[in-house]
Amino acid sequence: MRLERTARLALAGAVLLIPLTGCAATDGTAAPESGDTNGRLPAAHVHGIAVDPGDGALLLATHEGLITIGDDGRPAAVGPVIDLMGFTVAGPHHYLASGHPGLRTDLPNPVGLIESTDGGKSWTPLSRAGESDFHALTALPGGGALGYDGSLRRTADGSGWEPLETPAEPHTLSAALDGPVLATTGAGLLRSTDAGTTWAPVDGAPLLQVVTWSGDGTAAVGITPDGSVWTSTDAAVSWVQRGQLDAAPEAVAATTADGDLRILVVTDDGLLESTDGGASFTTLLPT
Repeated sequence: MRLERTARLALAGAVLLIPLTGCAATDGTAAPESGDTNGRLPAAHVHGIAVDPGDGALLLATHEGLITIGDDGRPAAVGPVIDLMGFTVAGPHHYLASGHPGLRTDLPNPVGLIESTDGGKSWTPLSRAGESDFHALTALPGGGALGYDGSLRRTADGSGWEPLETPAEPHTLSAALDGPVLATTGAGLLRSTDAGTTWAPVDGAPLLQVVTWSGDGTAAVGITPDGSVWTSTDAAVSWVQRGQLDAAPEAVAATTADGDLRILVVTDDGLLESTDGGASFTTLLPT
């Protein structure tokens, strides 16, 4: 599986910011249980990373399901085996996702939009079951979601969807709390102030592979395919380079506390953390 991660990153560098074509349905093999990886990053490819605002739990959305990282640094599987191609936190213990089920998971393929209200222990299909695999997915402030499954779509209630136009295919989507939505694309960073109805390029922004907002919406964090870390504190209008990673990013998350920006990144080197706004990183879990 490490070869799978390396191959995907090589492809991301060669075909800049083209959305992933998808993982095959999983074989039903369970994700590592607590202690199985001896404090190392699980081998399954990581599609997303997030922090639960309810209890601060660190979450990895992987090819083999949802994994949480305990205070002791050990990964533990949560819920059924689902290839979580798209994953977003909508609120405390409230998640939205998309992708493919494991062979022993009773969900349609693709799963469409699914929801968990118990921290990922169980999932319920909401809409587009058997139709959509949202590779890019973000919860919208006030409810609803924006997703890309080959077309950009928006839902206000998780049930009905409306098609939207986008100038370029999004690789990642991230909505701020009471702020704009960002999309990384091969044409550059796009910004929407009307929940995805219209988009405008961000002049002067770096060509980012992944992007995220901190939970309170005060900071945006993006990382380029070569690992350059950039941040913005003015609603993603202007960007400042902060640090440099040794590998391309797979996923990124950010939180703020007492004005301090914490950044979490998954690369081929492992799960990395910065507590100084991206200037430097330490390894939480090696590969």
